[in-house]
Amino acid sequence: MSFGFLGIQFGFALQNSNASGILRNYGADVEHLSWFWIAAPLIGMIVQPIVGHYSDRTWNRLGRRKPYFLAGALLSATALFLMPNANILGSIAPLVIIGAGFLMIMDACFNLAMEPFRALVADNLPDTQRTLGFSVQTCLIGVGAVLGSWLPYILYEWFGVEQNAPAGVVGDNVKYAFYIGSTVFIISILWTIIKTKEYNPQEYEKYHGKANKTHEGLRSIFKDFAVMPKTMKQLGLVQFFSWFALFGMWVFTTDAIATHIFKLSIDDKSSEMYRSAQSWTGIIFGVYNLVSALYALVLPAVASKLGRKNTHALSLLIGGVGLISFYFAPNKEFLIFSMCCVGIAWASILSMPYVILSGSIPAGKMGIYMGIFNFFITVPQILNGIVGG
Repeated sequence: MSFGFLGIQFGFALQNSNASGILRNYGADVEHLSWFWIAAPLIGMIVQPIVGHYSDRTWNRLGRRKPYFLAGALLSATALFLMPNANILGSIAPLVIIGAGFLMIMDACFNLAMEPFRALVADNLPDTQRTLGFSVQTCLIGVGAVLGSWLPYILYEWFGVEQNAPAGVVGDNVKYAFYIGSTVFIISILWTIIKTKEYNPQEYEKYHGKANKTHEGLRSIFKDFAVMPKTMKQLGLVQFFSWFALFGMWVFTTDAIATHIFKLSIDDKSSEMYRSAQSWTGIIFGVYNLVSALYALVLPAVASKLGRKNTHALSLLIGGVGLISFYFAPNKEFLIFSMCCVGIAWASILSMPYVILSGSIPAGKMGIYMGIFNFFITVPQILNGIVGG
């Protein structure tokens, strides 16, 4: 049921660990990087509630959530192919603008595929199994993200695929990684579509009560936002600060390593050492996702012992220590410790809030509230993007 998330996070990992390096290579200045990244959460803020709204009301031959998986997979695969090849359109507009446009499109497609997955788990599992369900989902997220983060480095170090390229051109190791990611994305989503059974409307009503069949259109999104449950508001505040921090990490890690660890000039955008910093970013991002996948396996046991809220609070505290330690890192290897801490927080961020949330919202509005909950993820990223550079 959650296998498609492996492909989605494979794509997200390629984006998170390489997009800043690609945009820098296309000519972006480091102080403007966060501005180019703003488009991604902004699109997510718009797309996810709309997808959630309509997926709550979709019942056809493919199912309830599956049509959105399929559309998102096909569009995401195309976007992954285009992102590292913006130079072929360099005669139309500046490379950095084309690259930022592809980043925006890619993130919108990822969101189209991703949002219904969380609702699918909540649709198909009773409350007693949701901690385990979301933890399995987090584990698969971790596996996909590790593979996506490490792939460019593996292609260069193990298979001799060249990482160096002229300014304005993405290295072959990154290009091929994106092509492989495109293929994995489609295959994993198709696996979920083929292997997962969704309840039909009659079965759904039997287990969850009568499904929401109102036809208020998009206006109902704003009505649902106004009357969101108290638990959702409390979780939203926690999510706000969590994702504010994560956005800065994703945008600036490559340049932080290049300038703080490798002592490169802030204007260096395409040297061999800068590309090595980009590769090391992929490695340590893979580390935090690997730790996340492993920690997700024990999260149900930890949550049953400490409670869901305490488990999430402790995990976030450990993640905060990891981010602070970044500033004091004496060498690149120290960042492995930092990212181990971040990985513990990441596992909890991807599961605990959704477990708590899914038990506090009406079953018939699972999709729309999961989409609205995304506001508390995208808004802090947008704010960080405005002030972060």
